[in-house]
Amino acid sequence: MMTSKLKYLITLIALTLCCGMKAQLTQKNVNVGVMLPLHDVDGDGRRMVEYYRGILLAVEKLKQEGTSVNIHAWNVPIDADIRTTLLSDGASDCNIIFGPLYTKQVNDLANFCKAYNIKMVIPFSISGNDVDKNPQIYQVYQSPDDLNTATIQHLIEQFGEYHPVIIDCNDTTSRKGVFTFALRKILEKKKIAYDITNLNTSAEVFARAFSLTKPNLVILNTGRSPELTAALNKLDMLLENNKNVKISLFGYTEWLMYAKYNKTRYAKYDTFIPTNFYYNEQATQTSEVANKYREAFHQEMIYALPHFAITGYDHAMYFIGNRRQWLQTPLKFVKSGNGGYRNKAFMLIHYKSGGSIEALSF
Repeated sequence: MMTSKLKYLITLIALTLCCGMKAQLTQKNVNVGVMLPLHDVDGDGRRMVEYYRGILLAVEKLKQEGTSVNIHAWNVPIDADIRTTLLSDGASDCNIIFGPLYTKQVNDLANFCKAYNIKMVIPFSISGNDVDKNPQIYQVYQSPDDLNTATIQHLIEQFGEYHPVIIDCNDTTSRKGVFTFALRKILEKKKIAYDITNLNTSAEVFARAFSLTKPNLVILNTGRSPELTAALNKLDMLLENNKNVKISLFGYTEWLMYAKYNKTRYAKYDTFIPTNFYYNEQATQTSEVANKYREAFHQEMIYALPHFAITGYDHAMYFIGNRRQWLQTPLKFVKSGNGGYRNKAFMLIHYKSGGSIEALSF
């Protein structure tokens, strides 16, 4: 009797075949490799299968437009020796390879791609600096330090006329102190006055931190939902007693997960959320891809931000279809020394006071 795991792998192979492995050459022919954990053993595998499915959906669209794409997919789990995978038929014929997921597999794949002049896309989090040495690498993932640096840079540039107010939310588990500490250092270096207050202070003391002559930019030192709610309640009380105080709120990427509960209050406080992705499920093209995913795979996408299938779709459209438009994950690559390219895409998601939302790309 066939095992469930074998059935699963056969399904993946069938999906690959139906998405153009033997398509005839029309406008161009691209050989694509996917070297990721494509299995149903754990969360890594399930997430990467969804990412791969997004690539397949993009390939199907490109096929309809006349592009021939030959896909070779390999299951490369965490304990695999990727050097064995690289000996497989078709590996050296690839024009582009998406992967790997694990840092320990990067160096061998990078050397292989350099030797065969193959573009290598590292889509998710890894450590190491191979991208700085290997011109074939495109590193999509941005580290928290990179995102913090970009966020502070754009905060200073975009809100130079605001009075920053940092609220201590008394969250002992918070990891946002790294951000607020670095922000304070830059504000002090640029001689920009700011205030620090605390959620537990009295209404009178809390109000003293806010300017009556400038718009205030409020930054919390946590990204957690309970503290955000407490801060919003505190700001509501402030505005009830101080009608002339103008407030904008500057948040964290995690706040996108709370948007369906806080959209109205985000708009009330003219909220800006820094991020390198944005999933707008109401957008026509995005909903079309989500519907195609349901039709093709008979299930919903995993609930996650960002959505892995949409990420795979965007990456495939960018690297295979040469498209610069995106549904969720913008890509903006900058040369990294004498090596490859790092993604520097950055956005501020702005919940405007009128209720609309805009994505400001930089």
